[in-house]
Amino acid sequence: MTYQLRVTDLPQSERPRERMLAQGSRHLSTAELLAILLGTGQGPGKLSAVGLGHYILQKLGQDQRDALAILRDVNAQELMDIPGVGEAKACSILAAIELGKRVLASRPPEAIVIDDPAIAASILSNDLMWQSQERFAVLLLDIKHRVLGVRVITIGTATETLAHPREIFREVIRHGATRVIVAHNHPSGSVDPSPEDIHLTRQLLMGAQYLGIPILDHLILGNGDHASLRQKTDLWIEYPQGD
Repeated sequence: MTYQLRVTDLPQSERPRERMLAQGSRHLSTAELLAILLGTGQGPGKLSAVGLGHYILQKLGQDQRDALAILRDVNAQELMDIPGVGEAKACSILAAIELGKRVLASRPPEAIVIDDPAIAASILSNDLMWQSQERFAVLLLDIKHRVLGVRVITIGTATETLAHPREIFREVIRHGATRVIVAHNHPSGSVDPSPEDIHLTRQLLMGAQYLGIPILDHLILGNGDHASLRQKTDLWIEYPQGD
């Protein structure tokens, strides 16, 4: 597969930098983000910057998920082994990756109000997102949905973690939280809920009704992505939380 089209051949509204300025970085593909870092193209067939971005991802993994996982821990030599990537381009990519890691590692102020699953996921990312083992954590909140803290409840194997409602609610009550978001990671990178995830969520929502401590959401994190079970399921309709 080759990508011969030059960035200057694209309509201005489709060029990566112009699209980023007009729509924001979230709307760009991974290859387009790489193109902005690369600045110029080349490599096999004199690829455009976007084409070179696609080529790098193709060389790193079978699909985009594989490539992103490899990019997380790639080193300069591995990048420079890819035709078209020299020292300058490799350093730009590594700098961006390191900056992203540091942003994820810096938690928002603990007084922040959680009013969107993406905000909760960003706070939980440092503890859950890139872990090789499954972890189950709680995001502790006050009555106004302000963050009180994050606690990792259990750490499991590469494929499963053990979390019991008793342990989860004990930690919530111990820290005086009146609202909570529960979360765990999938080391595989998939954020689709398993039957076990659904079963545990149902148990927690039932327990929350009896205890009067609403569970606002159950998040699954993995490979830079997240999913909200509140948005994906009808469980919160079946078990209203009065939040």
